[in-house]
Amino acid sequence: METIGIIGIGKMGLCFALNLERSGFRVIGMDIDPSYVNEINNRTFHSSEPQVSELLKASINFSATTDLKTIIDGTNIIFIAVATPTSDEGYDHSQVDSVLERIISFGKQPLRKHLIIACTTIPGYCDQAAAKVAPFNISLSYNPEFIAQGSIIHDQQYPDQVLIGEADKNAGDAIEGIYRRMTKSNPRFCRMSRLSAEICKLATNCYLTTKISFANAIGDLAILAGAEPEKILNAIGADSRIGDKYLKHGYGFGGPCFPRDNRALRLFADKIGYELLISQATDKTNAYHLDFMLRQWMKNHEDSKEIVFDYVTYKPGSVILEESQQLALAVKLAHAGKKVRIRERKPVIKEVKKIYGDLFLYEERS
Repeated sequence: METIGIIGIGKMGLCFALNLERSGFRVIGMDIDPSYVNEINNRTFHSSEPQVSELLKASINFSATTDLKTIIDGTNIIFIAVATPTSDEGYDHSQVDSVLERIISFGKQPLRKHLIIACTTIPGYCDQAAAKVAPFNISLSYNPEFIAQGSIIHDQQYPDQVLIGEADKNAGDAIEGIYRRMTKSNPRFCRMSRLSAEICKLATNCYLTTKISFANAIGDLAILAGAEPEKILNAIGADSRIGDKYLKHGYGFGGPCFPRDNRALRLFADKIGYELLISQATDKTNAYHLDFMLRQWMKNHEDSKEIVFDYVTYKPGSVILEESQQLALAVKLAHAGKKVRIRERKPVIKEVKKIYGDLFLYEERS
């Protein structure tokens, strides 16, 4: 049975580990939190992410450790799925850097190891990382995922595409072979250089943010003209060259991926001397749409004693507040003098209270 290592078994890494185990691989996951590792190994960890708890309890060939050496010694294929938070440079790669430095500290490997960075990076980072580890008999590829919070297990099983920034053909063949066993769909395997894949990851989300902003701009225009926004967008989406996904009038884009990927691509473009106007326009349109929604809500709720938000996370079902356009609108309405009630789940209310205190009225729901 082939063994695969995963460094970083947070939400995404854990889902990936469980999907691999379900597909017939032996998986060793690594995390720095001993109590979390114990919960994984005892099968007592409970996740709000759909299917995770069930797959964990049913898993036989998945184990976790806090010891990096266990993974390095135990397998030749290792995915790195640690966090790359937003920074002024686009992404903070310090956690990946730390992992690579620790791996290098073990010295030159007797058997060739293949590292696969699965977290989003700024274009050019993976080539630099590959050069750093190459003298230690280690190759490095890039393989980011296109998943959404609340459907990670499903999204990993049914991808439209698998993006592989391969170190070489053998590395690309190995990664493709893993996904062919794991996926239940028939994805397109998009194999290219590491740099090309890094740009592709950001450009994909940049396009989606552009499509969302376009839909909202056309919807706003239709409302002001007295036309029918949804019917217009449905007709546009019926064109096979365009498609109807992400072509709805509603809140702007937010969350932990879309905004930062769009900005990171612009930062990379600036760095190499290209002005990526479409990325700038997308951000500006998203902000303008929020202001438009504020004006519309103030107009439509002019006589309302109270405005109620049934959710303020960046999308329904999530607990993530990062760059939530719903929450941003609620804040603007409250600052404009409206009484705003947030009807949300307990953990979400707790987080909102930490930031905004008594700006809102709160009502807990299940």
